[in-house]
Amino acid sequence: MTERFVTGLLGAPFGLEGFIRLRSLSGETAHLLGLRKACLRLPDGERVYEVEKISGSGVRVLVKFRGVDSPEAAALLRGAALLVGRDEAAPLGENEFYEEDLRGIRVVAALDGRLPAGGGDGGFLGTVTGVIEAGGGRLLELRLPGGELRLVPFRDEFFGEVDPEKGRAVLLCPWVLE
Repeated sequence: MTERFVTGLLGAPFGLEGFIRLRSLSGETAHLLGLRKACLRLPDGERVYEVEKISGSGVRVLVKFRGVDSPEAAALLRGAALLVGRDEAAPLGENEFYEEDLRGIRVVAALDGRLPAGGGDGGFLGTVTGVIEAGGGRLLELRLPGGELRLVPFRDEFFGEVDPEKGRAVLLCPWVLE
């Protein structure tokens, strides 16, 4: 399972002191307000910055990194992805998953909503290659054994057991792949 997550994206500079807007990808911000260091993924690689100040309310977060002291310097960070460790990510609720943990899991066909006998992969259908945010919820992108891609709504009526630690999910309605 993934140990670091992209949890936010840096936006436009704010003010004259080097603050920059930070958009949380989960919509939650409380977990970000305690950051003291930030690993940023930039086009030329990853760099760690010390967080000098961070504040926010609701979905709006402003961050000031040590050494970034002007709007011009902050603008150079625009578009950077904020990476955090699992312990710094937004806490999960019941039946919630980090998107990164879903990528790569095997999807198997259900037998009465359960895995095939013995917990094996006899009903292997495909592998999750991506998670797409859509108007009606999330879609899992599955790569079938023949290489074709299919989108499946990531909803309870389509999926039974989902266990990223075991690397598998049970598809209750395999017909959705047709």
